[in-house]
This record gives sequence, structure tokens and C-alpha cells, in this order.
Amino acid sequence: MSHNGADTASKAASEKRQPRQSRLVKAAFGCERFGRFDITIRNVSETGVGGQAPHALLIGERVTVYLPGHAPMMGTVRWVVDRRFGVETDVKIEPGRLRTASGEQLVAADSSLEFQLFNPPKATTWRPGLTIATNVPGHFGRKR
Repeated sequence: MSHNGADTASKAASEKRQPRQSRLVKAAFGCERFGRFDITIRNVSETGVGGQAPHALLIGERVTVYLPGHAPMMGTVRWVVDRRFGVETDVKIEPGRLRTASGEQLVAADSSLEFQLFNPPKATTWRPGLTIATNVPGHFGRKR
């Protein structure tokens, strides 16, 4: 029995698969069933993305992919496991632009705001009916 058929199939699959880059990027999908919703991208290649969505997608479903640093593009869902997915895009993705776009959105906490002191509020804290008593009836704990 020869395994040549299995060898050629695995070679064809490995040649077709693009090298992936591990990323953690927020993006969005749009589809007819759910409208536009946020997703988390975990892997990026030139021909597609893999990640997690709040909804279970269907294999073969057409989606609009909104990636940072890219124009909206169409894609096809190729695999689904629970809420994780893989989408093949119709347009080539440039992972370098994705990294640059997500980096531009990060702002250091101290770069946009300066330290400020505010005066305490002038409102009274008096509450009618509220007293601090030393002997509270029914209080069996430490004496105040």
C-alpha cells in the first residue's frame, strides 16, 4: 500500500498555507445575520485572519472585515470551532500596516493629561436621623 497520495495532499496544503504572525488586535466584522460587531484577532497572514467573535459564524459565510490601517474588505469564513474562526480575505492583508495602525492608537496615560488638584466639594454631609451614639441598643460588639 502506498502513501504517495497522502504525501502530495499534505504538501499541497502546506504550500497553500501562508505564514502566520501572532497578534492580539481588536477589529470588527460585518455580516447579514449580526450586523457589525467587534472581534479579537489572534493570528494574521497575508490571506486571512484567525480570532474569536462573540457570535458563532457559519462556514462559507461572507463577512466584511474592518482591520485597523486597512480599507474594509470582504472575506469568507473557512473554519469555525465554537466562537473561534478563520477567515480568508479577498484582498491581501499587510501585517506591518496592522501593527503600525494599532500602535498609533495607544496613548500613554501621562501624555495627554496633566496632573490637576481639585478643591473638595462644599456640600454638607449632615443627614437627618443619623447619629453617632456610644450606646447603640442591640449592639453587642466592642464599646465605642
